[in-house]
Amino acid sequence: MTLNIDNVIQQAEDHCRNNGGRLTQKRRLILEILLENKQPQSAYEIADLYHQKTGDNIPAMSVYRMLDFLMEKGLVHKLSSTNKFLACSHISCNHAHQTPQFLICDSCHSVNEIGLDRTLISALEKSIDAKHFQLNSPQLELHGLCEGCQE
Repeated sequence: MTLNIDNVIQQAEDHCRNNGGRLTQKRRLILEILLENKQPQSAYEIADLYHQKTGDNIPAMSVYRMLDFLMEKGLVHKLSSTNKFLACSHISCNHAHQTPQFLICDSCHSVNEIGLDRTLISALEKSIDAKHFQLNSPQLELHGLCEGCQE
């Protein structure tokens, strides 16, 4: 399936507008960069790609602020294990989003986003609560080898 970036950006703009935000031109470009790249990108890599795309320099701190906005709106995810960012694969979906789980290939660095069933997350939270542990994020990042790299 080919990704229609213009359609995804339109959905993101609608989502921001409906949730009290605005997808500014710079935020839009950051999201486009993430949609165009299959591998997650660091803020510094995004700044470099932004410069290549526009000819303008953008400080990494500005990229981080824009990424914070995009994450707050559920359009971008941060992979804590690699400190890199990727566009949510469900921006243009009309269904309720599940808790994301990321399958990260340690060889080619591709990432597959899948949703976890709410009952599984509830069971996990219950066992965590039983140990009096405060969970900051239910996001899971699993490292291994994708099908292509297994061959």
